Amino acid sequence: MNDLAAALQQPADLDFQLPDPEDEEIAESEFLQQLDVAWQVCDRFDLQTEIWRGRILRAIRDREKKGGDGRGTGFLKWLKEREISKSQAYNWIQLANSADTLIEDGKLDPSKVNNFSKRAFVETAKSSPEVQQMVSEAAQKGDRITRREVRQLTDEWTAMSSELLPEPVKEKAADNSLPARYIAPLVKEMEKLPEPHQKFLQREIAANPDVDTLKQATTEARQLAKYLKSAVQVQALTEEAVDIETALEEAQRIGCLSIAADLVNQASQMEQSIAKLYMTWKKISNLADRLYVDTGASTPCLRFLLSCVEPLGGEVMEIQLSGATEHTVRLQIQETN
Repeated sequence: MNDLAAALQQPADLDFQLPDPEDEEIAESEFLQQLDVAWQVCDRFDLQTEIWRGRILRAIRDREKKGGDGRGTGFLKWLKEREISKSQAYNWIQLANSADTLIEDGKLDPSKVNNFSKRAFVETAKSSPEVQQMVSEAAQKGDRITRREVRQLTDEWTAMSSELLPEPVKEKAADNSLPARYIAPLVKEMEKLPEPHQKFLQREIAANPDVDTLKQATTEARQLAKYLKSAVQVQALTEEAVDIETALEEAQRIGCLSIAADLVNQASQMEQSIAKLYMTWKKISNLADRLYVDTGASTPCLRFLLSCVEPLGGEVMEIQLSGATEHTVRLQIQETN
């Protein structure tokens, strides 16, 4: 307790000597380098602070679990007094858990935490154990770890380990003739697809394992995923038992996959918009009825407002669309049981 109190009396010294922006004798490269060094110090300080904030919050939360009222009232009161949101608190706790896990597992020397930027550390904590090991080894050697390094190592691991990639692609990834940054997005999109569609793309990239084919395959995989996700949400397709898979294969075969995917996606959005419109229409009608009861000769302006808005809750709605040319759109809603 005394040690903590003493620490509060000796705040960290972050009094930097920043270069003068108006000093023309300082070269641009030197000016930026000095600022980058100061920024890195702030980044490391920020990371250490947030890890310890997470540990403090975790201790409060766990104490509350053991002796509190079972609803976390004391923990929430502590957050409220310090104007900390619940989501921010749990972000800090997650960061602390990640730091402790990396250290307890022996993957990271506590003194090497300062080699990370805050974002890089968070990115590392969310990575697979293999990537965590690779990043930690780089940090142990004294390398400066930013989010870019973490993502690069993640991409490299994905390119070498994913079972979705055919051997010709893995071989080219191993000798760096195919950059990992083009492979990782493809794997991410392929993971969303059923096996038959994965095999289709695997054949394409195995036949031509080059950057252009990878980019095209990534686009196709993204469109396939969008098509499949939207198709199961479209009532017009499910009610008529459309063979979505075969339709998709036909779209691929004639080269209009992107158009088909966009059509299905727009159909899904249209149905959702109709449902939302109906619920809003019902609400306007109910509110207008309630307001009509409370208005009269003493509220002429309010009654006039009601008369203008009320038709939007009627059986027929009319609205003008302004643009290059004005159009009047008339909608009629009919409820059936």
